[in-house]
Amino acid sequence: MLVATLTASAQSFTLTGRVVDEEQNPIELATVSCLEQGKVAMTNLKGEFSITLASADSVVVKFSMIGYNARKRLFRNPRGKQRIEIVLPSMAALGEIVVTEKRRQTTGTERLDIKDMKGLATASGNAVEALIQQQAGVSTHNELSSQYNVRGGSFDENSVYINNVEVYRPLLIRSGQQEGLSVINPDMVESIGFSTGGFEAKYGDKMSSALDITYKQPKKFEANISASLLGASAYVGVGTKKFSMSHGIRYKTNRYLLGSLETNGEYKPNFLDYQTYICFRPNQRWSIDFIGNISDNHYNFVPTDRETSFGTMEDVKSFRVYFDGQEKDVFRTLFGALTISRQFGANTKLSLIASAFRTKEQETYDIQGQYWLDDTETSENLGVGTYMEHARNYLTANVESFKLMLNHKTKRHTIEGGLTYKIEHVEENSREYEMRDSSGYSIPHTGDRLDLIYTLNSRNTLNSHRIEGYIQDTYKFTSGEENSTFYTLNYGIRFSNWSFNSETIVSPRASLAIIPAFNNNMTFRLATGLYYQAPFFKELRDTTKVNGVTVVTLNNRIKSQRSLHFVAAFDYRFKIKERPYKFTAEAYYKALSNIIPYNVNNVKVTYYGENMGSGYAAGLDLKLYGEFVPGTDSWVTFSLMSTKQKINGKQVPMPTDQRYAINLHFTDYFPGTERWKMTLSLAFADGLPFGAPHKGLEYQNFRAPAYKRVDVGLSYRAYDNDDRKKHSIFKNIWLGVDCLNLFGISNVNSYYWVTDVTNQQYAVPNYLTGRQINGRVIFEF
Repeated sequence: MLVATLTASAQSFTLTGRVVDEEQNPIELATVSCLEQGKVAMTNLKGEFSITLASADSVVVKFSMIGYNARKRLFRNPRGKQRIEIVLPSMAALGEIVVTEKRRQTTGTERLDIKDMKGLATASGNAVEALIQQQAGVSTHNELSSQYNVRGGSFDENSVYINNVEVYRPLLIRSGQQEGLSVINPDMVESIGFSTGGFEAKYGDKMSSALDITYKQPKKFEANISASLLGASAYVGVGTKKFSMSHGIRYKTNRYLLGSLETNGEYKPNFLDYQTYICFRPNQRWSIDFIGNISDNHYNFVPTDRETSFGTMEDVKSFRVYFDGQEKDVFRTLFGALTISRQFGANTKLSLIASAFRTKEQETYDIQGQYWLDDTETSENLGVGTYMEHARNYLTANVESFKLMLNHKTKRHTIEGGLTYKIEHVEENSREYEMRDSSGYSIPHTGDRLDLIYTLNSRNTLNSHRIEGYIQDTYKFTSGEENSTFYTLNYGIRFSNWSFNSETIVSPRASLAIIPAFNNNMTFRLATGLYYQAPFFKELRDTTKVNGVTVVTLNNRIKSQRSLHFVAAFDYRFKIKERPYKFTAEAYYKALSNIIPYNVNNVKVTYYGENMGSGYAAGLDLKLYGEFVPGTDSWVTFSLMSTKQKINGKQVPMPTDQRYAINLHFTDYFPGTERWKMTLSLAFADGLPFGAPHKGLEYQNFRAPAYKRVDVGLSYRAYDNDDRKKHSIFKNIWLGVDCLNLFGISNVNSYYWVTDVTNQQYAVPNYLTGRQINGRVIFEF
């Protein structure tokens, strides 16, 4: 027995040591592997490791970590115990970095790869939001819109941050074709963090999701120019050791795309956006950053006629309208943020951020339609009439904020805190009405009075301030020294006070990620927390009817909506044919209370203005991400969800109750060449509940057809100078063609309701864009 033990010991050896960077800082979670023997170990929080290997004439051990250049060591006839220290140089100085492994997700925020935006065929032109809309748990039913729903939440429940500053969107937008360019310029983005729930305390008071955008600081000259049938953009960035700046300008027009709608007319949408990001580092202690954005969006529309066929194969109806009038909308927004930071040592940073947002919006239209509703089988006329829609809506909003942030790092802790003071001023002056006249008389009518079917009058001013603060800690620890289980615990608390309703809310949040010792390709994640939807202007608008006129007042008794999140997730990384893949499964339950019910018409969210209900959202999100084709990223997602809200004693689905959804993003190269690249985007999602207008959610008894869409983008690299071997000002030239809505599917966006003389209502579908071809060209310098 003793001889057998000595023989086994002689045939193996134990390698211990430490992995550090060029400044002798320990590198945690670095991989120590011997491919010939199939053995893998990982470094602990101190950068230390231990691995037992079989002895041989030569043993090759590889040391690797994302963001560092890998190293290999050869051991000749190793015996007993050996110790080594490995220095992994940073890849920052390399001209090109090839990432072969994705960063692990150890919090509620997933890091998305910005290169997945490139070549994406999108009708909206907003590449970042188009990428978000393809993630598990995210849904959209309007290709013209950059808005999205997350796990049953409304558009307004998604917070967006750019360089730690919360940004806003225009408030009066009511349809996707009115939307211009989103505030995020994809040419300037360095990293994208996105969470569909269970996110950290540093992200604000929204109930559904958090999008965290960081703009890049160029190290040298870089530029690109792109143009397509849907618009154009230009970007330039320069940088030195102490100074960098980047500028981006974008122009977008939906005129060509809107020509495929069933409503014919003269569309004149023009959207213009300019952004700049300037960074100054006078020394290692101080830094000054500035972000500026100017956006000018115009939507002008003169409709002429429309013809829509709808119904079933056995019962087809035809709806024809001839229009008079026009619509003119203007949305102007300004945004700026100045950040001054002071570094105290290597691990402590204090930042002061001052930001301002201003939007000036006007929505004006007078549109009259003469309509005929016919049964195509019998040629019977079901309804003839006139309707007129009028609006004079004006809104101005200003939000100024001052934020103090502190970051401190130790070996195992990353502590972050912030305190924000916001000043809000909103002025609204709105007047809307809708008239319907069918076969000679107005509907509704009484014996002695004619009423408009809908009239709204709103003249309000909001002046308020908020105080917000948070503190959180990310604590990393292990269960032991060797072959340990790794834990990442994030915990924190957030508070807010709003002067308008004198409400103070407190939000504790926590998440735990576990990388088990038995398989370091697995990650288990748990998250919970209390999330509030702090009211802003839209939620406050309480409506009452006085003599047939809907009057809007601001409800100062309104309370924040509340959502208690429970999230359980599992990540598994694996390889097939040496190509990396990642499978993610997330189950969630959100307990909702203090609900302010709302209706959704196209992309316009209209709130009831009162806390009237409670409810829940529960579901399962699955995602498979990886290199389906070598050198490319593709993924498929599948989501199941159920939502309910209880209003006036009755349980009904949420307006965003999408019971199932499938998204596919597939990228491939043409055989034998990497010059030709194809990107396929597929969406198949359940239709949303709907009902007759100007009625409560209790009457949302119908469900729209499923949303089905396929977009294909083809790109050809006409000029390749990535290696800079050619003497040319160009780095790359890309030519592309997109086929939007490849199969020409008529997706329903919303419904127009027609009433005949018997007061019977017909829901006439408003269809989205048809098949369109878009050409584009990109010059990279």
